[in-house]
Amino acid sequence: MALSKEQIAQRIAKEVKDGYYVNLGIGIPTLVANFVRKDIEVDFQSENGVLGMGPFPFEGDEDPDLINAGKQTITALPGASFFDSAMSFSMIRGQHIDLTILGAMEVSQNGDIANWKIPGKMVKGMGGAMDLVASAENIIVAMMHTNRAGDSKLLKKCSLPLTGVNCVKKIVSNLAVLEIVNNSFHLLERAPGVSIEEIKKATEGNLIIEGDIPEIKF
Repeated sequence: MALSKEQIAQRIAKEVKDGYYVNLGIGIPTLVANFVRKDIEVDFQSENGVLGMGPFPFEGDEDPDLINAGKQTITALPGASFFDSAMSFSMIRGQHIDLTILGAMEVSQNGDIANWKIPGKMVKGMGGAMDLVASAENIIVAMMHTNRAGDSKLLKKCSLPLTGVNCVKKIVSNLAVLEIVNNSFHLLERAPGVSIEEIKKATEGNLIIEGDIPEIKF
């Protein structure tokens, strides 16, 4: 059975280590804050100028003055700090972020990512994604394995305008966990009940399968 968006975020939360500074992109990545272990200390950063984001607020507890880069209402943990975009991007460009979690429309087998523009659709610009992918050394992508038509989004070469090149390290999709090594997708884990054949069929790029592939555990 394919993973839900919440389950993708829950699996990515396992990659978050004690003491990490983590940037959460728009979409599925914002859910990761809800699943991080309670026994570790993690600082979530949003490029609009927040360090110390907490989980999403419960309905009725929202503060309209507290938002993330995707304009969603958030909570702030004790000790959180707020600052301008210049300071925020100094943190990002200065490589002070340990882990960046982004959504994507396409990822190629050599680690290129396209996540900001679909030709023919109006967008305001690339935003902070360009700085994040250029500066981060550890990038995990949260995404659907295929588009609505069933076509693969894990490709030999991206067809959409790129956000960054050779930068993605790991992908958690609704079907699998994959690592990008030597210009190939290496299958690490599969969603419960999802077969190797299903993942092969859904992956256009070069897919490496070695040994028994365990199911994702929560």
